Amino acid sequence: MKHIFKRGKSNEKPTLLLLHGTGGNEHDLLALADLVDGDASVLSVRGEVLENGMPRFFRRLAEGIFDEEDLIYRTQQLNAFLDEAAKEYDFDRSNIIAIGYSNGANIAASLMFHYGDALKGAILHHPMVPRRGIELPNLDGASVFIAAGKNDPICPAAESEELFTTLEKAGADVTIHWEYYGHSLTRSEVEEATTWYSKKF
Repeated sequence: MKHIFKRGKSNEKPTLLLLHGTGGNEHDLLALADLVDGDASVLSVRGEVLENGMPRFFRRLAEGIFDEEDLIYRTQQLNAFLDEAAKEYDFDRSNIIAIGYSNGANIAASLMFHYGDALKGAILHHPMVPRRGIELPNLDGASVFIAAGKNDPICPAAESEELFTTLEKAGADVTIHWEYYGHSLTRSEVEEATTWYSKKF
């Protein structure tokens, strides 16, 4: 997978896995990672699916309707890539914190829905519920921050609340923060996520 790896100042810090939104790339969230933890290593990945020329992490059938078969395949592919990257760059595979926006947040959530040990935690900006009707792995010990919009036209508030409940039932420690700027990734939610991160990690 096309990616950027930047080694941090401390091996004790988590590795931040950056996952962009639709139409983004591996450069989009680098500045955000610096805000969250400038000392951490960064692994920023580009989605391999193209939708009208725009990179994504998995296919969708329509707005808000995921191609579930492709989602499962791409989640498995990303998880395997993380295994390989940890060996190649010599970072702790068990100490990865995902930071995802929109489509990137959805694939990060999907990692947690399918693999109990894929992520130590996640900051999910405007995520949706990746799958329904499945039993999640045990997520005890995982911490998740959800930034959601009360007036988000793409990801309704009820969707964020359902994701919160689903992850919490699986054992994750989940925090949700509400904004009123639609689907936008705002400075204020990044600051809230940074405060949360500094307390958790």
